[in-house]
Amino acid sequence: MALHPLNEQRTVPAGATPVRPAPVRHVPASRPEPVVPVAPDYPSRLHLLIPPGVRNLLADWGLWQNPIPLIPSDHLAQTLAVLERHGWGRSLDFSPTGRMCIRGAQTLLEHTGHVTPAARTRAVDYMQQTLREHGVHEPFFTWNDHTDRTFPQVSHLITLSAHTARKNGE
Repeated sequence: MALHPLNEQRTVPAGATPVRPAPVRHVPASRPEPVVPVAPDYPSRLHLLIPPGVRNLLADWGLWQNPIPLIPSDHLAQTLAVLERHGWGRSLDFSPTGRMCIRGAQTLLEHTGHVTPAARTRAVDYMQQTLREHGVHEPFFTWNDHTDRTFPQVSHLITLSAHTARKNGE
Protein backbone atom coordinates (compact mmCIF):
# COMPACT_ATOMS: atom_id res chain seq x y z
CA MET A 1 0.00 0.00 0.00
CA ALA A 2 1.48 3.33 -1.03
CA LEU A 3 1.52 6.30 1.31
CA HIS A 4 -0.15 9.44 0.23
CA PRO A 5 2.49 12.11 -0.61
CA LEU A 6 1.40 14.33 2.29
CA ASN A 7 1.70 11.47 4.72
CA GLU A 8 5.18 10.42 3.69
CA GLN A 9 7.82 10.83 6.26
CA ARG A 10 11.05 12.11 4.95
CA THR A 11 14.27 11.87 6.79
CA VAL A 12 16.91 14.57 6.61
CA PRO A 13 20.45 14.31 7.93
CA ALA A 14 20.86 15.94 11.33
CA GLY A 15 23.20 18.67 10.11
CA ALA A 16 20.81 19.78 7.38
CA THR A 17 17.93 20.60 9.73
CA PRO A 18 17.40 24.35 9.87
CA VAL A 19 17.71 25.86 13.31
CA ARG A 20 14.91 28.19 14.23
CA PRO A 21 16.01 31.26 16.08
CA ALA A 22 14.46 31.82 19.45
CA PRO A 23 11.42 34.07 19.20
CA VAL A 24 12.25 37.68 19.87
CA ARG A 25 9.89 39.30 22.27
CA HIS A 26 9.11 42.87 21.41
CA VAL A 27 9.68 45.07 24.42
CA PRO A 28 8.30 48.55 23.92
CA ALA A 29 10.99 51.17 24.16
CA SER A 30 10.45 53.17 27.29
CA ARG A 31 11.25 56.84 27.34
CA PRO A 32 14.38 57.54 29.33
CA GLU A 33 13.87 59.27 32.61
CA PRO A 34 14.67 62.95 32.39
CA VAL A 35 17.98 63.97 33.85
CA VAL A 36 17.49 66.14 36.90
CA PRO A 37 19.54 69.28 36.38
CA VAL A 38 21.87 70.10 39.22
CA ALA A 39 21.99 73.45 40.92
CA PRO A 40 24.81 75.54 39.53
CA ASP A 41 27.36 77.15 41.78
CA TYR A 42 26.63 80.70 42.76
CA PRO A 43 28.17 82.78 39.97
CA SER A 44 31.51 84.43 40.51
CA ARG A 45 31.75 88.19 40.98
CA LEU A 46 33.15 88.46 37.43
CA HIS A 47 30.14 86.60 36.06
CA LEU A 48 27.78 88.95 37.90
CA LEU A 49 29.61 92.05 36.66
CA ILE A 50 29.65 91.11 32.96
CA PRO A 51 26.29 91.92 31.33
CA PRO A 52 24.56 89.04 29.51
CA GLY A 53 24.98 90.79 26.12
CA VAL A 54 28.75 90.98 26.58
CA ARG A 55 28.88 87.34 27.76
CA ASN A 56 26.96 86.29 24.63
CA LEU A 57 29.37 88.25 22.41
CA LEU A 58 32.35 86.65 24.17
CA ALA A 59 30.72 83.23 23.69
CA ASP A 60 30.33 83.94 19.96
CA TRP A 61 34.07 84.67 19.80
CA GLY A 62 34.86 81.47 21.74
CA LEU A 63 36.13 83.30 24.82
CA TRP A 64 33.23 82.40 27.15
CA GLN A 65 31.24 79.24 27.71
CA ASN A 66 27.55 79.88 28.28
CA PRO A 67 25.41 77.07 29.71
CA ILE A 68 22.80 75.49 27.44
CA PRO A 69 19.39 77.04 28.23
CA LEU A 70 16.86 74.55 29.57
CA ILE A 71 13.27 73.86 28.59
CA PRO A 72 10.55 74.84 31.13
CA SER A 73 10.25 71.41 32.79
CA ASP A 74 14.00 71.14 33.35
CA HIS A 75 14.15 74.79 34.41
CA LEU A 76 11.58 74.07 37.13
CA ALA A 77 13.54 71.02 38.28
CA GLN A 78 16.72 73.12 38.38
CA THR A 79 14.89 75.87 40.28
CA LEU A 80 14.01 73.29 42.93
CA ALA A 81 17.62 72.08 43.00
CA VAL A 82 18.81 75.67 43.55
CA LEU A 83 16.36 76.12 46.44
CA GLU A 84 17.48 72.84 48.00
CA ARG A 85 21.15 73.73 47.67
CA HIS A 86 21.14 77.41 48.64
CA GLY A 87 18.08 77.47 50.89
CA TRP A 88 14.52 78.64 50.47
CA GLY A 89 13.21 81.89 51.87
CA ARG A 90 10.26 84.28 51.85
CA SER A 91 9.74 87.99 51.21
CA LEU A 92 13.05 88.61 49.44
CA ASP A 93 14.28 87.29 46.13
CA PHE A 94 17.75 87.00 47.71
CA SER A 95 18.23 87.18 51.47
CA PRO A 96 21.46 88.45 53.06
CA THR A 97 22.25 84.85 54.05
CA GLY A 98 21.93 83.57 50.47
CA ARG A 99 18.48 82.03 50.67
CA MET A 100 16.14 82.58 47.75
CA CYS A 101 12.44 82.48 47.02
CA ILE A 102 11.16 80.79 43.86
CA ARG A 103 11.44 84.00 41.83
CA GLY A 104 14.97 84.63 43.15
CA ALA A 105 16.11 81.16 42.08
CA GLN A 106 14.60 81.72 38.64
CA THR A 107 16.32 85.11 38.39
CA LEU A 108 19.66 83.52 39.29
CA LEU A 109 19.20 80.86 36.59
CA GLU A 110 18.14 83.41 33.98
CA HIS A 111 20.97 85.79 34.81
CA THR A 112 23.57 83.01 34.54
CA GLY A 113 22.17 81.80 31.21
CA HIS A 114 20.58 78.53 32.34
CA VAL A 115 17.16 79.57 31.02
CA THR A 116 15.88 81.99 28.41
CA PRO A 117 13.30 84.64 29.35
CA ALA A 118 10.72 82.87 27.16
CA ALA A 119 11.27 79.48 28.83
CA ARG A 120 11.12 81.13 32.25
CA THR A 121 7.79 82.73 31.33
CA ARG A 122 6.45 79.33 30.25
CA ALA A 123 7.63 77.81 33.55
CA VAL A 124 5.84 80.59 35.45
CA ASP A 125 2.70 79.86 33.41
CA TYR A 126 2.87 76.21 34.50
CA MET A 127 3.22 77.22 38.16
CA GLN A 128 0.28 79.61 37.89
CA GLN A 129 -1.80 76.89 36.20
CA THR A 130 -0.96 74.45 39.00
CA LEU A 131 -1.93 77.01 41.64
CA ARG A 132 -5.24 77.73 39.86
CA GLU A 133 -6.01 73.99 39.73
CA HIS A 134 -5.63 73.97 43.52
CA GLY A 135 -7.87 76.99 44.04
CA VAL A 136 -5.18 79.62 44.52
CA HIS A 137 -5.73 82.79 42.48
CA GLU A 138 -2.69 84.89 43.27
CA PRO A 139 0.81 85.19 41.78
CA PHE A 140 3.21 82.41 42.72
CA PHE A 141 5.63 84.85 44.40
CA THR A 142 2.83 86.16 46.64
CA TRP A 143 1.80 82.58 47.46
CA ASN A 144 5.48 81.83 48.26
CA ASP A 145 5.65 84.72 50.77
CA HIS A 146 2.75 83.67 53.05
CA THR A 147 3.95 83.19 56.62
CA ASP A 148 2.39 79.72 56.87
CA ARG A 149 4.09 78.50 53.67
CA THR A 150 6.54 75.61 54.06
CA PHE A 151 9.32 74.36 51.82
CA PRO A 152 7.57 70.99 51.20
CA GLN A 153 4.59 72.93 49.80
CA VAL A 154 6.89 74.96 47.54
CA SER A 155 8.67 71.79 46.45
CA HIS A 156 5.33 70.14 45.70
CA LEU A 157 4.20 73.09 43.56
CA ILE A 158 7.41 73.11 41.53
CA THR A 159 7.41 69.33 41.09
CA LEU A 160 3.77 69.23 39.92
CA SER A 161 4.42 72.10 37.53
CA ALA A 162 7.51 70.37 36.11
CA HIS A 163 5.54 67.14 35.55
CA THR A 164 2.79 69.04 33.75
CA ALA A 165 5.35 70.81 31.55
CA ARG A 166 7.07 67.49 30.78
CA LYS A 167 3.73 65.90 29.83
CA ASN A 168 3.19 68.77 27.39
CA GLY A 169 6.61 68.22 25.86
CA GLU A 170 8.20 71.28 27.35
